[in-house]
Amino acid sequence: MKQHQETLQQPTRRPPESVVSPCWADRRPLGTLRIKIAGALCGGRLGVSPHLNLIRRKALLEIIKAVLMFLMLFSPAITWSQTQVTDQSNRLEYAQQSPISQSNLAPVPPTDSGTVLLPDQARAPQNKKDDSEGQQTKRMFWLVPNFAAVSAHTQLPPLSTREKFVLAAQDSVLDYSSFTWTGILAAQAMALNSDPELGRGIAGYRRYYWRTFTDGVSGTFFTEAIIPAITHEDPRYYTMGQGGFLRRMGYAISRAFVTKTDSGGTSFNASEVVGNALEAGLSTAYYPAQERGLSQTALNFRTQMESAVLNHIFQEFWPDIRKKILRQK
Repeated sequence: MKQHQETLQQPTRRPPESVVSPCWADRRPLGTLRIKIAGALCGGRLGVSPHLNLIRRKALLEIIKAVLMFLMLFSPAITWSQTQVTDQSNRLEYAQQSPISQSNLAPVPPTDSGTVLLPDQARAPQNKKDDSEGQQTKRMFWLVPNFAAVSAHTQLPPLSTREKFVLAAQDSVLDYSSFTWTGILAAQAMALNSDPELGRGIAGYRRYYWRTFTDGVSGTFFTEAIIPAITHEDPRYYTMGQGGFLRRMGYAISRAFVTKTDSGGTSFNASEVVGNALEAGLSTAYYPAQERGLSQTALNFRTQMESAVLNHIFQEFWPDIRKKILRQK
């Protein structure tokens, strides 16, 4: 009698799916209310499907390409405008250096009111037009706070500790643009489902909003008030305003790592670097548990620094965008 041995077939086990590696940029909107492109488009969380992560990476690349294309398209116009300003300034310097005797001055025709204008007064409108180059405004695109930007060819006295805190307050809590920009960033984060634990709808938007606002206030006070007061650094951005496109781009990028001191020198920008590191660490206290940990804090810090670089680039070219593209005075 044959004995039949039953063969037990073990079910084939599928290997566990690899954990999706964190993305190089943080998801949530950043703390200093700057131009944020990298941080809000990346998925990077544990449990996010590779397909969704791939879509977000592709979206990020498209945004970066659009920004680079924007800068490349308008760089000739910006370079041309700077060349015109340089030529005008050279002619003005030549005219000022040329000795003109009082007897050779041509009479200036009287105005309608009968007042005769002196040569210096006649040249005043031209000088005023030249001074309008590189002028900053309190806001960029009417929505982004820009109180820390200084117009080109402007030398200002150092800020006191009190003035540094006032500047940080203007950039984060005192102006309407801080609240409107926070609302845009919070809506963007919720649309991208950056933190699913915060939920959707009105209640979810409230959770996104107050966390984004807290990021902005803490980051701004760290980088523009608290750390600069300790290190005696100037937290303002001094616009170059003239020169070639690449030269100005390099200058704007370097300002995230080099800054002016209260004594008029230059030093390592500890305000930006240390301030962003402190903000990245503080944010772990009020975001969901999945957003905490040393690796997540490091990603937050990297995104903060990328945001600082982008902010300085827009600050440098904002006067050109405002005048040449938006046609504002």
